[in-house]
Amino acid sequence: MRHLLLAIILLTSLSFLGQSKRVWLKFGDDAFKKKDYPTAIANYLKILDDTTVLSELILPYEVQLVNLKSKDFKSDTTKKAVKTKPKEISKLDYLNHQLAHSFRLSYDYNNAADYFKKVVSNNSYPTDAYYYALSLMHIKNYKSAMQNLEALMNNTTNDSLKKAIQKNISSCYFALDTNSYKQQIIVKKMDTVVFNTGTANFAPMYYGSPTKLLFTSARKGGVVLDPEKQDSKYLCDLYYTELKDTGWMKPVNFGRPVNTGLHEGSSVVSSDEIMFFTRWSDANKNEAFIYMAKMKDGLFFEAYKLSETVNITGYKSMQPYVSFDGTKLFFSSNKPGGKGGFDLYMCNIDENGLTGEAKNLGDLINTTGDEVTPFFHTISSTLFFSSNGHTGIGGLDVYKSSLNIDDSLYSMPKNLARPINSSKDDAYFILDRLQSKGYFASDREYCAGGNCYDIYEFENEPITFDISGYVFDSNTNEPIPSSLVTIKDVHNDVEPLYVVTDDKGYYFTPLRENMEYFLKAQKKSYFADAASAATKGLTETTHLEKDFFLNKIPDNDIVIEGIEYDFDKTTLRPKSLEILDKIYDLLVLNDNLSIEINSHTDTRGSDKYNLKLSQGRAQSCVDYMISKGIAKTRLRSTGYGETKPIISDEEIAKMVPKSEEFEAAHQKNRRTAFRVIGESDLKIIQK
Repeated sequence: MRHLLLAIILLTSLSFLGQSKRVWLKFGDDAFKKKDYPTAIANYLKILDDTTVLSELILPYEVQLVNLKSKDFKSDTTKKAVKTKPKEISKLDYLNHQLAHSFRLSYDYNNAADYFKKVVSNNSYPTDAYYYALSLMHIKNYKSAMQNLEALMNNTTNDSLKKAIQKNISSCYFALDTNSYKQQIIVKKMDTVVFNTGTANFAPMYYGSPTKLLFTSARKGGVVLDPEKQDSKYLCDLYYTELKDTGWMKPVNFGRPVNTGLHEGSSVVSSDEIMFFTRWSDANKNEAFIYMAKMKDGLFFEAYKLSETVNITGYKSMQPYVSFDGTKLFFSSNKPGGKGGFDLYMCNIDENGLTGEAKNLGDLINTTGDEVTPFFHTISSTLFFSSNGHTGIGGLDVYKSSLNIDDSLYSMPKNLARPINSSKDDAYFILDRLQSKGYFASDREYCAGGNCYDIYEFENEPITFDISGYVFDSNTNEPIPSSLVTIKDVHNDVEPLYVVTDDKGYYFTPLRENMEYFLKAQKKSYFADAASAATKGLTETTHLEKDFFLNKIPDNDIVIEGIEYDFDKTTLRPKSLEILDKIYDLLVLNDNLSIEINSHTDTRGSDKYNLKLSQGRAQSCVDYMISKGIAKTRLRSTGYGETKPIISDEEIAKMVPKSEEFEAAHQKNRRTAFRVIGESDLKIIQK
């Protein structure tokens, strides 16, 4: 009887245990579908009875960057799978697969790698090998990641997966490249008490000055509506702090109505005191919206959600940034019509604070991955953002792209490299006006749950600019020593720079930041050559190169092709004025030259009449130059009539009258030309 009773108890216990595991599995799967990955992990681990991991697990707050859209490779077929029947998936493989993805989507890559390794060893989920490699990248095991990616590349026929693999192989090579580390940039974690306390801190943003910062934090003392059901250390609120002589001051919670019982984060205050920020709820993790709240004397009015030009029901629009002049809103969104995942958008803001149609920033910026946390540096016209779709070190990396103001096109994004970027996620990058220091957020330091963003500050490497090059003779390609190179600010805000080439025709000079320059190379007996250069929009040390090629000034006339006058008159036709404008430009560039403008006629008509007509026509050209601002002392008009024909009367007499050849000869003699008659010394003239 005793043995029978023990057997019954054991069977009952086993039945109860089996039933509990089914319940935990259901709870875990339901949580996974709702993107509540910490809860999913807790339930899956109960089934495996993995108390080691479970004891370290916390339930992190819902960070804005969590649950970014991931590529779906369900349609993948491997070469092996084509030849064999699908392998039956065991419950253990399923649990390991679910746990691996739950940890990955919670940014706990150490645990994700451990569980993916178990799945990959059984080949139950072929494309989990891809996510295993990604997890290895996040924990800086780039060589193993490459080996797994290359093996998978040889074993798949899925084109989209192949592209993703190739991109990440490139990222591994980039991460292993020693040149991808900028040693002069100093990165330091911000003060723990002020900035990095609680479960997470992110989204630093300048608040009116470089010594005052907005940021988002989930910590004790935040705004909650139901203290019995809500814990502020798992709810994001907006804070600000200011740097004083004694250090950063105690953060101030903005309180209501900006902060609520929901999540608020990633904010910016425009120049006209309007705060834009993201608000989202744990109740619906598929949505996040951008709100705005007007401020007066430090107090806010009730916030309201931006229109459908920005926010779309069922999708996320988040991480607003407003341009310095308050006219443009940048943000990230996964709304329909993008390139894939989250894309960056920009829309105009009118004088009433209303947003216009949002424009996708295009293929150079946006990828099939995720682009988030935009910041536009006005002084350098540079967009900074984070992405996992471009070649990087791992996770979200910070990139920069210069905007060409003339055509509104962005340049190819450039990775900021280490130490700004890490193998984890790095985002919310901001940079001060002088490009000397800034802030960003990163989860590079390990924490239980794998979801802890902290705020970091950095001192940028010294940014210097210079320009160098050679001055050559354009005909012989020989260098021209002792040439004068003038470098002038196009806005005339600073004094010009003057550099003389050495015995090899070489010049070099440092340049200022955020400048647009006009350059000119001169040498006596040569026409000058011009170029342009700019440091505006450059956000790193740059060595510019510009060579010049000078043409010798000829001793004889230079014919001005295309000068036309009204019949039998000295009046210049409109087409002639366009051509003379080029001579004007030449005189402006060569401000040390004086010229004679001369006019010639053919032999038809009397000598006296032709001489008078040609003098009048030459004077018309000179008068036009004077009207445009060329000094009268630099100009001389001369009419030569028919005294200097290019084709002689004897040659013309041999031609058939009124034939094309005959008329062309007369036309060639009817010409306007110029020649240099004076050249002053080159002087360095201060403004």
